Amino acid sequence: MRFGIVVFPGSNCDHDAFHAAKDVLGRDAEYIWHKDTDLKAADVVVLPGGFAHGDYLRTGAMARFSPIMREVQAFADRGGPVLGICNGFQILLEAGLLPGAMLRNRSLKYRCEHVHVRVEQTDTPFTCAARAGQVLRIPIGHGEGNYFAPPELLERIEANRQVVLRYTSADGRLDDEANPNGSVNAIAGLCNDARNVVGMMPHPERACEMLLGSTDGLVILQSVVSALARDRSADRGPERAALQGAAAGPAQ
Repeated sequence: MRFGIVVFPGSNCDHDAFHAAKDVLGRDAEYIWHKDTDLKAADVVVLPGGFAHGDYLRTGAMARFSPIMREVQAFADRGGPVLGICNGFQILLEAGLLPGAMLRNRSLKYRCEHVHVRVEQTDTPFTCAARAGQVLRIPIGHGEGNYFAPPELLERIEANRQVVLRYTSADGRLDDEANPNGSVNAIAGLCNDARNVVGMMPHPERACEMLLGSTDGLVILQSVVSALARDRSADRGPERAALQGAAAGPAQ
């Protein structure tokens, strides 16, 4: 199982994502430069946090035109799991892989702290190892994490169960004081209609070892490992049945 970590000019969490995948989870991991046109046989694609192209135009607005994004789009269209973290979430929004947009934090200040998020849906490849309602303690670090969608779009997102994470208090209650950026409906993480593309503002790769203050981020990354292993096992099912039949010999 291989993680592909896409690197844009200005990415600064790519090494964190690589470390989490390779050194913590023990999986193959590969950096993919934004000008590449090959995902290098990645089974899961991660768009990491940082400041792609310096965020000089608008967060993610320039990165969406990188050559690799055509491959990411095609991979997602085939059902491949894609995770956008922080700046990666912003890129997914700009590229149209997820609905809505990001605004400046309502405080107009950069926020870097641990927050609590509640798992709303467990039928995505990045939340399938979690429990519905489980509260995770994961850090954020962003200045433009104020998720916005107009009322009609927001209603559709909620009806489709596309909100996968919400900012809450430590005990899982919705509380405006616990919403660090003013995101509408306290949205911290979102998936697409097909549920294989997920964007989230908190950084799970920064919460994979107790040395960092939390291991709750492992739930997100271990989920996709479990999801891919389950899918591969299901794909091999008919093959195993045929081999078992052959080993048993012809029916009498």
